[in-house]
Amino acid sequence: VVAAACILSRAYINKEINDSKQLTEKKRDELFDIITKDAIAYGVGIVSAKEIDELNIYEATKRAMKMAIDNLKHSYDLILTDAMPLKGFDVEVVPIIKGDAKALPIAAASIIAKVTRDRMMVELSKKYPEYGFDVHKGYGTKKHMDALKQYGPIKGVHRFTYKPVLKVSLQEMDLFNM
Repeated sequence: VVAAACILSRAYINKEINDSKQLTEKKRDELFDIITKDAIAYGVGIVSAKEIDELNIYEATKRAMKMAIDNLKHSYDLILTDAMPLKGFDVEVVPIIKGDAKALPIAAASIIAKVTRDRMMVELSKKYPEYGFDVHKGYGTKKHMDALKQYGPIKGVHRFTYKPVLKVSLQEMDLFNM
């Protein structure tokens, strides 16, 4: 899980910044460079597949968000999140449903997180080219599922509590063929 936090000046305007899911990869890459240059501060939090398996995806996402906020290295007086309630901060936390489509700092953070994750997937693909991480970016596409079935899940990379990965793992151990 990759999460990001971003502080923009109150007067900052960039009409191209939007929910990262609504943008092309090329546009996200362009905006990443602009946002990271223009931001007062930004932080990234990354939680490993192993930690996700230990915690669950929801708690791991909260942990990544807290890490991103801690990595801001700048003071702030309010936290806006994309629907995620967070505790443990000395300032008000406002979860906004569909926040990445409604609040510029949340949209900017979603772009930073997605581009960071995508770049990590490209690097992972260099180590494990047969899995095509650079193409599917870790989403459960048919190509990804086919690679999982053919090569098996990678310890430290795949989430073994994720049902499709778990199913492949169990098949590898021949538990389904008893």
